[in-house]
Amino acid sequence: MKKRVIIIGAGIAGLSAGVYAQKCGFDVTILESHNIAGGNCTAWKRKGYLFEGAMHWLTGTKKTDPVHRVWRHIGALNDDVPVHYPEPFKEYDYNGTPIRLYRDVNLTEKHLIELSPADEQEIKKLCKNIRKVSKLLMPVADLPGLKVTRKQLPPLNLLFRVLSVNRTMKKYSSIPKEEYINRFQHEGLREFFNHLCAGKRAATWLYFSQGTQARGDGGFPEGGSLPFVYRIVKTFKELGGTIVFNTRADKVVLENNKAVGVQAGETFYPADAVIVTADTMQMEHLFDVQPQASWLDEMRERAEPTMGTFVSLGIDADLTKFPVEYIFKPDMPLKVADFEHEYLRITNYANDPHYSPEGKAAVTVLLISNSYDFWKKAREEGRYQEEKEKVAQDVIAAISKQIPEIAGNVEVYDVATPLTYERYCATWKGSWMTMMVHTIKVRAYPAAVSNLSGVYFAGHRMRAPGGLPIAARSGRTAVQYLCRDTKTLFISEEKF
Repeated sequence: MKKRVIIIGAGIAGLSAGVYAQKCGFDVTILESHNIAGGNCTAWKRKGYLFEGAMHWLTGTKKTDPVHRVWRHIGALNDDVPVHYPEPFKEYDYNGTPIRLYRDVNLTEKHLIELSPADEQEIKKLCKNIRKVSKLLMPVADLPGLKVTRKQLPPLNLLFRVLSVNRTMKKYSSIPKEEYINRFQHEGLREFFNHLCAGKRAATWLYFSQGTQARGDGGFPEGGSLPFVYRIVKTFKELGGTIVFNTRADKVVLENNKAVGVQAGETFYPADAVIVTADTMQMEHLFDVQPQASWLDEMRERAEPTMGTFVSLGIDADLTKFPVEYIFKPDMPLKVADFEHEYLRITNYANDPHYSPEGKAAVTVLLISNSYDFWKKAREEGRYQEEKEKVAQDVIAAISKQIPEIAGNVEVYDVATPLTYERYCATWKGSWMTMMVHTIKVRAYPAAVSNLSGVYFAGHRMRAPGGLPIAARSGRTAVQYLCRDTKTLFISEEKF
């Protein structure tokens, strides 16, 4: 008889774990509290428009990237999925002058030097670092002592790249972002770079985040989050897996500190192992005997949530001439909670037919700030809808002034706060990533704890800063721990 595995949560980590476990011969059931799969990888429909709540670009779209094999293995990507690589991928409007970042670093370097010859030396240093980081891939490796069908070993030359990048990271991580950005003389460059480093405390982020695009990765799978998730769900179900929706797990049932199943309402789901993909920052309610591990203590001590308010607009206007990421500085900062947003970033989905009717556009403005307590208090005081309406109208006014085509043409709008993500995705403070602050150690946490057996953990918290590739890899890692403990052959990814 096949060993039974219960997975708590049908987000990317849970779906990934489900596919890997099914392929390895386990009988898998996923319990999901929402009525759809995907977790934070989600989108929603409003009056003919699709509003994207997660994906802006994806690591692992390039076929030579190790993460691409993971996406292929679980069914998220295949040869029939169009992937777009728009150029430029970011544009900042500086008093009517566009400042652009291209995937092609040579184009970026040429463009920025033409914009500000006085900054040529610093621009060349910046682009040199982007090129260096672009060679750093996200490796996919196997656990020691695990039987696998095909060993995944990081290439030897990647080790030398890591050593080189680490030296650069160490050098620039000690430089406050303000000090580094002020090396540039051009005011527009300083403003743009300040926006790109918003919420970050070191200068490394300025070039590190551009490395993915610079190596030809970081494309956008057509249709975004929902088709991406549906493809994984389809793969999982075709393998014989089961998803039970609208079912919230109440307790991991233990006997002698070993998992024997999951209690969900009146229903008990027996299991030989349980994989928990619920947010590890708030999973105490699932256990009568609390998991104990130094890595859990470290995570809970150091993690800071990355959260935001998504303002989505359905616009009866053709915005295909505008870049995918368009950034500008409004006349007055837009205030949400106690945070003033000096810059607004519009993500424009006008060129993807999945998001809006022809000739129209769905756009999203993401306001990143630690606003959870503000929205929670507003809800408690009965001001929640009023505050959401105010934010929406402020955003509409600001971007209508910047882009006249939008003025008077907003057909529908929607505001999703951290409370929205908390409600539907059950994430800690409604956050969808972990903030990269100086206290965070960039390392992968183990998928198991010492005091409980048959219990494994996965999710985007398992390595800062998180995101979709981390979630998928964590599901893979959890199944590798399961396979090693049960002496089961792990079915590896094919070579593409």
